[in-house]
Amino acid sequence: MLHLMKLAVGVRDVAHLRSLQAERAAQRPPLCHRTRNFPRRAAEVTDGGSIYWVIGGFLGVRQAIVDIVADQWEDGSACAALRLDPTLVLLEGRHVKPFQGWRYLGPAEAPPDLLADVPGQGEAALPPALRQELRALCLL
Repeated sequence: MLHLMKLAVGVRDVAHLRSLQAERAAQRPPLCHRTRNFPRRAAEVTDGGSIYWVIGGFLGVRQAIVDIVADQWEDGSACAALRLDPTLVLLEGRHVKPFQGWRYLGPAEAPPDLLADVPGQGEAALPPALRQELRALCLL
């Protein structure tokens, strides 16, 4: 299993990502994120991998990659479509330096999910912006 890490350019927060993806899925199902290069290690990524989104320099949410298929941009040029599960999973995130494209992320380097089975407690109870600020100050 292998993951991808990608900058969510122009996305303000997780709610904004959710909204943008809902619009895209309604216009052109299934939910996909298209990228110029086809991952050479696609078989490893589709074997239980996720895309880890960097929003505002903060790695804080992921979603499962269902499949990776060849696709085309509107101008007919080739690209890869990452078919995504619509469920966004909040993470015990961290700051990430900017980069271009996407990066592979091994399971050992991937931040753990926030505990979904304990709603309203611990970090999960904090608003995302506050959680991000506290992490930036190394208080979480």
